[in-house]
Amino acid sequence: MPAARGLASLLADAAHGAFPPPDGSVTVLPQPNPRDAGVLSLTAHAVVFTDEDPAWVRARLAEVPSDPLGAALSPSFLSALMTRTGRLVNNTDLLTVARALPGPPALSLHEIEDRDHPRVVRALAFRDDVRVWCTAEGGVLVMGRGVAGRWETAVEVDGALRGKGLGRALAEAARHLVPDGGPLWSQQAPGNAASVRAFQAAGFRPVGAEALLVAP
Repeated sequence: MPAARGLASLLADAAHGAFPPPDGSVTVLPQPNPRDAGVLSLTAHAVVFTDEDPAWVRARLAEVPSDPLGAALSPSFLSALMTRTGRLVNNTDLLTVARALPGPPALSLHEIEDRDHPRVVRALAFRDDVRVWCTAEGGVLVMGRGVAGRWETAVEVDGALRGKGLGRALAEAARHLVPDGGPLWSQQAPGNAASVRAFQAAGFRPVGAEALLVAP
């Protein structure tokens, strides 16, 4: 099975509630493309997608002096992986997913066509087929193809607008904008409780935790 199909298939199954066996094992897959490498932790199962030697990955995991179920996202393993690959882990995020919704979003959105817009430029560093929308109030919605071609979304809400439900409305609007009607993924920093709550209120459900290794 090609690398991209392997990880893509695993994610597609997870989006529909079919997970790898919760037996404490680790699946090591090649990177789906040169950009995307990282670690995905599911319930009692980890997935490491990297072009490094799988034997090296398993040897480093065996050296982690902690609970084996958490070894793949442990600081010691991620540090070893960063040193080995020359990449950086920006954060360990909560990975969530939601099904697409029919029809147009209720929220009024204006698409940003300027490809030099700072938010577009930033998104293009991590995703393909990027589209960005904004609201009159100042909220921003980003969508694009991320890891293994999955559709991903992120939202931003201006500080003065927070606590008024705009984040939830943006996340829900994104579910109406998925181009192929497939599952829509998003990552939230676990410490950003407002973001976690907004996405869960918009129908996104936790799948696991994910740390992406970004080329400097």
